[in-house]
Amino acid sequence: MGDLIILSERLADRSRPARTGRAAFFFDPTCPFSYLAAERVERVLGEVEWVPTASVAFRRVARAEPPEAVRANAERCAAALRLPLIWPDRFPADSPAALRATAYAAEIGAGARFALAAIRLAFCGGFDLEDPEIIAAAAAAAGVPRDSCLAAAADKARDAPVHATASALRARGVRRLPAIRIGRRFYAGEHATKPLTT
Repeated sequence: MGDLIILSERLADRSRPARTGRAAFFFDPTCPFSYLAAERVERVLGEVEWVPTASVAFRRVARAEPPEAVRANAERCAAALRLPLIWPDRFPADSPAALRATAYAAEIGAGARFALAAIRLAFCGGFDLEDPEIIAAAAAAAGVPRDSCLAAAADKARDAPVHATASALRARGVRRLPAIRIGRRFYAGEHATKPLTT
């Protein structure tokens, strides 16, 4: 018997190439490497599709790196890129509320603005992205309606699409975030923070 296909997951999968052919940036606002890539992705590639993706789904299947090793690696990358890096008190930490809010912002066409605001609050300011006040601050900076954004952040039904995209990326061989899709090719992890060539 073949594999079970769950239609809702297939429909939620945003890892497939779009008809526009535009590059896509898969990220989690709680991932320091996503921050480092987010600061450069559109300068390098032009306009890209910003796709919020659950990094926790990758940690469950991959051999977890110790937090100290992640920090040291991210600090080396940040220094090489001449970007500030301030660690949130809760790192590593999942922030499903921030991921839901980011997905909502993407739905209304403000994904890049909201993601950059949130990710900078986390890794340039050291703020906790699970705090509703920080989510509200990111919404204000991005021009996203505050109340709608906070309602989205609390809506657990928004978890399925970001996890479905992560599952689909893993099925395509992506093992960590951030990931960038150019055509049908993926660049993932720290490689997404380095200069890209196609």
